[in-house]
Parts: sequence; C-alpha cells; structure tokens
Amino acid sequence: MSRAPTTAMVLAAGLGTRMRPLTDDRPKALVEVGGRALIDHVLDRLADAGVEKAVVNVHWFADRLEGHLNSRDRGPEVVISDERAELLETGGGLKKAHALLGDDPVFVANIDSIWIDRGDALADLVRLWNPDTMDAALLLARREGSIGFEGDGDFFLAEDGRLTFRGDAPSAPFAYMGVHITRPGYADDGPDGPFSLSPLWRRSAAEGRLFGCVLDGDWMHVGDPGARDEAEARLGEAA
Repeated sequence: MSRAPTTAMVLAAGLGTRMRPLTDDRPKALVEVGGRALIDHVLDRLADAGVEKAVVNVHWFADRLEGHLNSRDRGPEVVISDERAELLETGGGLKKAHALLGDDPVFVANIDSIWIDRGDALADLVRLWNPDTMDAALLLARREGSIGFEGDGDFFLAEDGRLTFRGDAPSAPFAYMGVHITRPGYADDGPDGPFSLSPLWRRSAAEGRLFGCVLDGDWMHVGDPGARDEAEARLGEAA
C-alpha cells in the first residue's frame, strides 16, 4: 500500500463568479455550507487523512482568506502560495507551488467539493495510488445522483482503474470530484503563466497513466448559490 501523502495543495484562488452574489465580498473558499466555510470542509478532511501541511493558493479577497486560515484552531499547517499578481489556474498554480510542496506525492484538492462518505474515500485513493505506474490518481463520483453537477460526465473507468476521457460519447458515468494524488512536479513542464491540468491529464490518459476510484457516498459540487442551498439541505438530512 502506498504511503498516504502528508502534504496537500488546496486550490482556493478562483474568482467564484458563478457563486455571486455570495462572492461579492469574499472568496468562494469562505462561502459557508452547514455553518462552515468551504475551505474548512476540505482542510478538515485532509487533516483526518493525515495531512500535516496544506499549501493554499490565494488571489480573490486574498487578505480575508489568509486571515481566516490564520484563525483556524486545528491542522494542517497552512502555507500560502501567493497568486495576487496573477491567477494561474490549476496547472499554473501547482507549478508555482512546487517549491512549497516538496518532492513527495501530494493530495491536490478543490474547495468546492463536499461529500458524505459511506466508506473512506481518501484512504481508497491512497490505496490506489502507485507512483511507478501512475501520473495521477483521481477521486471520482457517479454522475447520477450528484448534487450541483450538470455536465455529461468526464470519464470511463476500466476494471484496473485506468481512466479514459468521454471524448465523443454523449455521456460518461463518472465525474472528477475535486481531489487527486499526483507528484508535485507533474505540472513543471507546463507553460509560464496560467494553464489547466486537463491537457496534462489527457496526455497521461493516452499513455495509460491516469487512474481513478469511485466515492462510496454522496458528492456535492458547490458551484453556485443553488447548489450551495442543496448541499446544505443534504448535510442537514444526514446529520
């Protein structure tokens, strides 16, 4: 079994335009669901999985987000990757943060995913991860039944865990739910400035080095105010 990463990259720099008006005065990471900021849901999950250090990128309302992170009373230790000057997207953000992350495998997590776990999703992801045969291991959710996800799905999943993109198919059963494990240097060869991880994943998938496992639970993609309200109601039902 792979050793669980003790460091994470948390992608919190986005503008949150679809979440307006809730993001008119705060970053998306500080929008609350069930009385807790989105970023606290993520950081607490990572802490429970053994993460000791989280590198968090900041841009929109960066000072307010930093102040909130400094007020947290539990781990992980937070280190800031400052993107105030330029928003770098997922790939550019990971590339910029490499020096802060070290060289061991890391979790990479979005701040707009909340889930109710019937198993142990992050432990399942750790068990799947094999740096010798994989560039990235993605946590997936079943498209049907997910809250806040309106797309046609992202991936097909083979029996051995390999992922292929939907391509020209009208739909695919699984969606990326915002957490994966990778090498911190995975995006180092990307261009200067902003770029997405998606083209790198497509290359890895074509080489048979993109893998995934499926959440046993309920996924909520909190991308807009309506999805936030739905997620809050679902959490209330589960309490």
